[in-house]
Amino acid sequence: MLEHGGNLRDAAIRFDRPLQDWLDLSTGINPHPYPVPQLTLDAWHRLPENDPEMALAAAAYYNAPLMLPVAGTQAAIQTLPRLRWLSNGASRVVVAAPSYAEHAHHWAQHGHQMQQVPYAELDAVVNACDVMVICNPNNPTGATIAPELLLAWAERLALRGGWLIVDEAFGDMTPHNSIAQWSDRPGLIVLRSVGKFFGLAGLRLGFVAARQEILTALADMLGPWAVSGPAQQIGYAALMDRTWQSAMRAELHMDGARLRQLLAEVGIASSGSALYQWWPWLQPQAVAFWQHMAQRGIWVRLFENAAHGIRLGLPPDEDGWQRLSAALTEWNRDQGQQ
Repeated sequence: MLEHGGNLRDAAIRFDRPLQDWLDLSTGINPHPYPVPQLTLDAWHRLPENDPEMALAAAAYYNAPLMLPVAGTQAAIQTLPRLRWLSNGASRVVVAAPSYAEHAHHWAQHGHQMQQVPYAELDAVVNACDVMVICNPNNPTGATIAPELLLAWAERLALRGGWLIVDEAFGDMTPHNSIAQWSDRPGLIVLRSVGKFFGLAGLRLGFVAARQEILTALADMLGPWAVSGPAQQIGYAALMDRTWQSAMRAELHMDGARLRQLLAEVGIASSGSALYQWWPWLQPQAVAFWQHMAQRGIWVRLFENAAHGIRLGLPPDEDGWQRLSAALTEWNRDQGQQ
């Protein structure tokens, strides 16, 4: 398996520190999760038939014509390359780089001709591929591509039966950049996640927006009972709660600005989103920072392969903010003494 953030048990073993002593900033998941409502008994007892109300709630929240619930966007990421193979055979696939590593990993595993292309060079290769996969905003860098450009690429791909897959897992904080509302256009597939903004990664719930024929084929491949009963009830409540969404979006924008400012105060010029910050560093410097934080029980994400640098999420409370601030101050002081 590929390595991801959130692997706190690995950190506890590697640095010999009890699990409860860690401040986990290794993901971009909202540290203030949606308050899970009490579930009805049949959520646990009955086989989880698809609830059409949840799909409608998702379509309304994400402003999409049609949406298919899936067990996290990971389920779609793993299945779409197989679906493409069965429907179109081997395809020329471009995955924007750097980005969420699971995309390139699964397209390469399913017999497609896959290459990773930097964001700045994507326009030059649209006509030379059959499938293009883009994270928007990007994980881990936070880079974004304007909706009008994505739609133009989608149109060019669709003319020859191609797909544009846009992973908007971190798109809740910037809804103006979403292209979900146009996902009924040929060849356009949009992925959305309940795990990031709603802070419910353990729920394993996501959605795919696309034309009906793609969603039907994907649902057939995923099989029955793809989303658990508890996930459907909790997801529906979260998607319908506009008051919580509005208040949380405002809070996260403030927290994101605070994190960016905190890093700037110690000379780190970062980019990213409201949920995480990223800065590219040469390998020795990035590793030294990662070790410095880990020795103080703060787990950040070190990228060593396609992306080279550090991603750091939001602390969950004021104690966490102060702990991070102290560790950054010590890092800055130690760098000044070298």
